[in-house]
Amino acid sequence: MVDTGAERKGAMEAIVARLRRRRWVLAAAVVAIFAVHAFGGISIYVPLLAVVALVAASALPADAERQPADVTAAIEAGGLQRLSGEYLAAAVADPLIIFDHAAIIVHANAAAFAAFGGLAPGMSLSLKFRAPEMQALLDGIVSGDVASDVVDYTEKLPVERTYRVSASSVGHATDLYVLVFKDQSEARRIDRMRADFIANASHELRTPLASIAGFIETLRGPARNDPAARDQFLQIMQNQTGRMARLIDDLLSLSRLEMKPYLRPGTEVDLRQTIDSVIDSLGPLASENGLVIERDFIDGPISVPGDRDELFQVFENLLENACKYGQSGGHVTVSIARSEDGPDAGIDVTIRDYGPGIAEEHIPRITERFYRVDVENSRSQKGTGLGLSIVKHILTRHNARLSIKSEVGKGAAFTVHLPAH
Repeated sequence: MVDTGAERKGAMEAIVARLRRRRWVLAAAVVAIFAVHAFGGISIYVPLLAVVALVAASALPADAERQPADVTAAIEAGGLQRLSGEYLAAAVADPLIIFDHAAIIVHANAAAFAAFGGLAPGMSLSLKFRAPEMQALLDGIVSGDVASDVVDYTEKLPVERTYRVSASSVGHATDLYVLVFKDQSEARRIDRMRADFIANASHELRTPLASIAGFIETLRGPARNDPAARDQFLQIMQNQTGRMARLIDDLLSLSRLEMKPYLRPGTEVDLRQTIDSVIDSLGPLASENGLVIERDFIDGPISVPGDRDELFQVFENLLENACKYGQSGGHVTVSIARSEDGPDAGIDVTIRDYGPGIAEEHIPRITERFYRVDVENSRSQKGTGLGLSIVKHILTRHNARLSIKSEVGKGAAFTVHLPAH
């Protein structure tokens, strides 16, 4: 068999490596040989032949290196066999349960104890997992009808979690089997949220579209020659198209925010100047609603890390809501204060209105997409139901948070807690 170039190169590299490893032994032996020659008076050819023989012997592989591949594999296999099944199970991050042919637990790893609790060797899996799909899975594996199988299983308590459960035999003729639970709860939650989002967005777009279609039909029929009705209907259609445009803009904003869930601010934002700009931009809306916007800012420069445009959008959304839904209070207060020292030290910006307030049961859900406290009032105020959801996403990107305090009849206060650095 003719050696390839790669094989010859590998052999040469192996010889060089052996000589390098034994260089000090070779050096000592050479010195000894020439010392014998110097003091013994023997021919120079004798030590030279001895040096050549010594180098050749050093280049040969040792006994351990000449071991056949099957012997090496047997040694490695022996090492694997010495590993305990408990250690292997502990190395698995997902809940894992080993059981025997009678569906009795032999071992469960720490993740399984944390997920299900009350597990112990000798316990019956059939009694622990009573769901029909789990019973069918265990019966199929233990009876030998299938070598492996997968089912979806939902654990109800202490909190509802959904798992993709796979079962298979361990080795050959061991009479041991293994269950592995892959947690699918977060994926299912995201799927439900996506489905709800699509349903809500479709509903929000369908309503103005149906309104516009109805007015077009009326304008082409009974109101064809009625100038007053035509002007009124066209104004309503314009309002509805504006609402759809705002909804699409908000949906695109949410999409952009979700593509980059966390922002590492690279610039400092002048918070005083940003909020002053927001107040100036919403001055006409406040005047239209008969409101006065009051400022209560701390002295000195106020800067925070972040993106100015996104923070502008946060405070614009909050102040616009205060002007729209708190107009009965006559004024809105925007305050900036430094929070207390400690891990939460930073800047607090509070926008407070003195309107009808928000009932306590609505506060936990108020930042959900399309959630409205008062649907008719929100639509009459040209709201899309996405403003506070956008606020929450932006604040998450800035490592900030939003807190809401309200009492019915006494207005509402929305506070943005921003880290100072």
